[in-house]
Amino acid sequence: MATVDVLPEVAGVHWRTRVDAAQLRLRGRLWTLTTIAHVVPFAGAATLLMALQPLALPVALVCLAHAWIIPELYAQRGANVLGSRRRAPHGSPGAEPEQRAVGLLGDLVGHEARELHARTGLVLEPGRLGTWLVGDSGAVLLHGRRRVFCYCVKVDPRRHQAAELPSGDRIAHLLLALRSDEPGFATVANLAFAGADWRLRRRLRKEMRPALRAARATLDSRSSPAR
Repeated sequence: MATVDVLPEVAGVHWRTRVDAAQLRLRGRLWTLTTIAHVVPFAGAATLLMALQPLALPVALVCLAHAWIIPELYAQRGANVLGSRRRAPHGSPGAEPEQRAVGLLGDLVGHEARELHARTGLVLEPGRLGTWLVGDSGAVLLHGRRRVFCYCVKVDPRRHQAAELPSGDRIAHLLLALRSDEPGFATVANLAFAGADWRLRRRLRKEMRPALRAARATLDSRSSPAR
């Protein structure tokens, strides 16, 4: 099969700069600055209120709550890109298509990735930009030291039947697009969150967290100098 150099969908977002390592670093810094711009005013207001009037403690606590909640909401949005669908129970009407989809997905990945998908519902895919975790609604890229980029991939409304595909088929579709054009995939997908991986881990469902640890271990092993 011939490898596609550029995803066709890239033409639909021609105003976006094609993603590379430098673009990722820039986006990460901009996201951090945006979060700081939201958090610091609330934290500063709480400090000022307590300095001027200790009786304003309830209002100061509300300000601090806002300063804590905003980053958590961003992280939750990032966690949502990995999908929230649960597999159909064995024997149910939706179980057979899902099992076939998982079988086809297994042909695309190695043994370790199949085992990880069976436990977490996510597929680990090493790439040039970092290490990816692919779910049925998007993907998370681990890049650099403790930073993640969460990408949401929306279904084209003109192809709404794709929304009914089993989870395994959706993951396989995203995985093939990622392998065909990794920078293009990151360009087309919508960035939902960029930040510390520990913040994302807290918002992930418990069964998905081992996949994030495995992806971090894979990236660290690739980044470590050979001995």
